[in-house]
Amino acid sequence: MKGGKFKGMENKLIGKWAFLGGLIIAVIAGFMTEYVTTIAFVLFVLGLIVGFLNVSEKESTKFLIAAIALLTGGIASLTALSMLGVSADYIITVLANFVAFISAAALVVAIKAIFETGR
Repeated sequence: MKGGKFKGMENKLIGKWAFLGGLIIAVIAGFMTEYVTTIAFVLFVLGLIVGFLNVSEKESTKFLIAAIALLTGGIASLTALSMLGVSADYIITVLANFVAFISAAALVVAIKAIFETGR
């Protein structure tokens, strides 16, 4: 089954699995103290895949607004937990992983939106 329609469906499926995988890895990796750099890199790459394959031009505005809200909330939560001295290292790590994942996807979608606007 070759053709543009099926290839697009295949890309969407890869993007959906990358999104689900990124969320799962972000949570599970919050409880692992080893390989922090490697995990952050994997989450960043999965975020790039999601940005390229999972967010269409039509969905980009909604995605970017949601990403801004999530990233702002995630960073604010990280800051608040750190300032309060809360000993919630796992929660902080999960939030940091989530921010790394979503920010990579948002970066790709934002760049795609800029190019589309410039056309």
